[in-house]
Amino acid sequence: MVQHFDRTSFEKAIAGDLPVLVDFWAPWCGPCRMVAPFIDEIGAELEGSAVVGKVNVDDCPDLAHRFGVMSIPTLIVFKGGKPVETAIGARGKADIAAMVKRHM
Repeated sequence: MVQHFDRTSFEKAIAGDLPVLVDFWAPWCGPCRMVAPFIDEIGAELEGSAVVGKVNVDDCPDLAHRFGVMSIPTLIVFKGGKPVETAIGARGKADIAAMVKRHM
């Protein structure tokens, strides 16, 4: 399951014990729409082992700024409340899943 984070739910998720994949995106972004099905599939496949969520940069510009998101999609894996891996731009499902699995 993919969560749609606001500021509060984002902070709660990254403070947990599981790795968290966050997709910084916007609805008007073509490449973001291209990776969205992969994010949804990974969220379902890794449920219970990792948290997968999305941050709409238009709704939460402060979170995007805080983590230096200048281009979207930007995918960041958090572990222990800190970013541990970042990918900018569209990626294939295998690449995105591997990002998360490296931190499980």
